[in-house]
Amino acid sequence: MKKIVPAFLLACTAFAMPMGVSMAQDAKLAPISDYVTSDVKPWLNDPAIIEAIKAQNAANANLSAADVDALDKKWRAEVDGSDHSMIDDVLNSALSKFLQGKKEASGGKITEIFVMDAKGLNVGQSDTTSDYWQGDEAKFQKSFGAGKDAVFVDEIEKDESTQTLQSQASVTISDDAGTPIGAITVGVNVDAL
Repeated sequence: MKKIVPAFLLACTAFAMPMGVSMAQDAKLAPISDYVTSDVKPWLNDPAIIEAIKAQNAANANLSAADVDALDKKWRAEVDGSDHSMIDDVLNSALSKFLQGKKEASGGKITEIFVMDAKGLNVGQSDTTSDYWQGDEAKFQKSFGAGKDAVFVDEIEKDESTQTLQSQASVTISDDAGTPIGAITVGVNVDAL
């Protein structure tokens, strides 16, 4: 009986530690989630966002996985190359201009914003992303993939280029009928909150 009690206590301690870490991480992420709820969600139903996603969903409805992969490869090549025609088309869109304005108005709280369609392809963005397809990443899978009203706040990490602590918060975007049509990811500067 004496051997069982220490083993039981050890097991309880082992299970309590990850929960404590998770609770600590949740406490660090709460201000980010609060910021997204109070300052970002109110403009997610703006026609600039909804109409751009709907238009791209219609245009991309018949893309195959190979088509998506080819688009992503083209984008990645443009990031490192001299031809930026695909990137420029997205960055110069009305939606991207809208997102750039929201980033600017945040007073440094937002480091980047990008909107994705139902396939996880970029529709608009405030800054150039390293890839075009986000569909294979948690930011898309845990927002759009989780359905209506989903919010996913990723871990806080140090951004080497800006030397700031950041987290990406992703939210499902739905149309007026409540049907998920895409998602948005907002990079939040934790130091500015």
